[in-house]
Amino acid sequence: MEDRSSGTDARTKGRTDVRRLLTRYFGPGEVWRSETDDLRIAIRLVEALRPPERGKAARNTPTILPLLEALRSTPAFRTGLREYVLSILRDRSIRSGLTDHGILADAQFRGEVLRRLSYKFLPYQPDQRTVAYVLMNVFYRSSDVDWVRALPLAELEELFTLLDLRPVHDDARSTGHFAQLVVAVEVLAHRICGRALEEDVMKMVPEQAGFTNPFIAFQRELDRFVEHFMAGDELRPTTRTTEDQRHLLVLLEQCSDYVDRAFRNSARFGISIRVNQNLLRIRQQIDRIGEVVRLMLTDEQRTPTTNTIQLARNLIIYNGEKTDVKQLLDQSTRLLAYEITQHTGRTGEHYITGNAQGYRRMFLSAAGGGVIVAFMCIVKVQLGLVHAPLFVKALLSSANYALGFTLIYLSGATLATKQPAMTAATLVKSLKDAVSGHTTYGEFADLFARVFRSQFIAFVGNVLLAFPVALAVCFGIVQAWDYLVAAGRWPVLVQDLHPWRSLAMPHAAIAGVFLFFSGIIAGSVANRGLHERIPLRIAEHPLLKRMIGPRRTARLARFYSQRWAGIVSNMIFGLCMGSTYYIGQFFGLPLDIRHITFAAGNLGIALNAAELHLATTTVLVSVAGIFLIGLVNFLVSFTLSLTLAMRSRSIPLSDLDDIVKAIWTHFKHRPATFFFPPRGAGLVNASEARPAQAQQPAPTEQP
Repeated sequence: MEDRSSGTDARTKGRTDVRRLLTRYFGPGEVWRSETDDLRIAIRLVEALRPPERGKAARNTPTILPLLEALRSTPAFRTGLREYVLSILRDRSIRSGLTDHGILADAQFRGEVLRRLSYKFLPYQPDQRTVAYVLMNVFYRSSDVDWVRALPLAELEELFTLLDLRPVHDDARSTGHFAQLVVAVEVLAHRICGRALEEDVMKMVPEQAGFTNPFIAFQRELDRFVEHFMAGDELRPTTRTTEDQRHLLVLLEQCSDYVDRAFRNSARFGISIRVNQNLLRIRQQIDRIGEVVRLMLTDEQRTPTTNTIQLARNLIIYNGEKTDVKQLLDQSTRLLAYEITQHTGRTGEHYITGNAQGYRRMFLSAAGGGVIVAFMCIVKVQLGLVHAPLFVKALLSSANYALGFTLIYLSGATLATKQPAMTAATLVKSLKDAVSGHTTYGEFADLFARVFRSQFIAFVGNVLLAFPVALAVCFGIVQAWDYLVAAGRWPVLVQDLHPWRSLAMPHAAIAGVFLFFSGIIAGSVANRGLHERIPLRIAEHPLLKRMIGPRRTARLARFYSQRWAGIVSNMIFGLCMGSTYYIGQFFGLPLDIRHITFAAGNLGIALNAAELHLATTTVLVSVAGIFLIGLVNFLVSFTLSLTLAMRSRSIPLSDLDDIVKAIWTHFKHRPATFFFPPRGAGLVNASEARPAQAQQPAPTEQP
């Protein structure tokens, strides 16, 4: 009842405001003719009709009934408003609104984002001789796009009739709006062909690099299409659809298929941001040509009047999309997110155990990682004693982390918290199959249980070795050189593990972000190397072949293909982890990182420095802190990675309800499988366990 009364009040106020405006400007005095600002009336009229942005009334169906009611009852309003509308649209071009607005300006992603952001603070102003100038100043709110899109077609048709407006198809002038539709199609077509025939784009679809390229055929057909509307040098706006015009739309669809194939082939060839933006721009222009061509042609369903109304609506929508940053980010990053998670997903399959043998192997791998981290902890404590500028300390600390992580990676050991960034993509690939019906939610729940227990045993392996190895090595140093590694510093090491009396949890979250970021780097480097064909370029390098021989050169190329992305990822991860504290010191901020394996190693070092004289309560609180640090590491990294992977495959969060229920059901019936492998499990890893559909390398959806 409240919604209805609120909506009624808004409509009553709208009727009053609209009638008052029409009476003032289009009444007997015809004040509109002496108005110095030719857009002021349109702006005020749209403000009176625009629905409220907040409150219950905003949820009502958009309408222009107050305007229609006033025009029905007063002929003078109809005459005056018609002359006013024609006066502000006369001799104003619509071409730029069709060819530029709502379409990526160029292939530079960063430049496009900054440009659109600048429009939010300092609105873009087109040439005053264009319709775009009118729309930019009249429909200036971001919510106007949704409002105009939702307006009932019947109301717009009645407004068109009441104002006695003429369709653009009746305008045979060479500078008229129909002629500008023809010019817009030609401009867009030439831009498309220029981009589509660039080498970086053509190599994405090598099977159509010759005369089978649909863009070449489309350009030829477009020339015939334009000739259809010309009689010599004069325009002939014939509107009936012919077979030739249908053929143009078929070729346009083939061009769209070409772009889709290029996106699918990115799994084979990789893709760069520039090529991604080029393909997105080509797709937008193909869609725009299709929209414009359909507005030029009429049949039983599309009359000249409805096409003209749709043209006006489209121009307003294109105008609003010109500054839409969210849409740009969504379109531009989805495919790159897919390519990144595609790589991490393939890597993540090796981190998921299926049987007791794989479970033991994961423990041993994580134990190796724990041993290496124990030595890294000792080196880190000693580097803290170095008296040097902050930059030098940051450099040394980063080198310790980077070299240690790289050693863990190259030796085949495991750092548990790096797994979530890898396994999330594998989970989402299975989730996509469950959502689409290719597999069941029960199969996904089983995969999730394998992922969880793999994470669990990796945590156990890291912590169970990092703590005793650090403790034993420190005791060995004491026995050999009578030197305490953390003499005088052990209270700080213990305090840093306290769950609530320190910033351990926020610092663990920072480490989780870096863990997620390292997965992004790995996928990005792998995708870039694939797109740039780096392994092939190394394998065929003539100088390398002469210096080290073809076989060693081929081996080097394989090493790059298999290992380089991981090496770069771990080096950058180490740089982030090692420099955070010193960056915080420089800016006076309490920044640092906490990682479960390093926390366990630090506790061993502190216990040695305290000569084993730590209170039982202190030890228990420190163990609880280590557990919570690991939990935060995992949750932050896994949540960010899962969100990215879901977004890359266009899976909305609303689809997770059934998945959560399936996981909970699996846990209630078989809780032990979340921690230990079931007896008789015959599968080694997720790549063997997943159904065939989940192993397809290319996405079925497109960004």
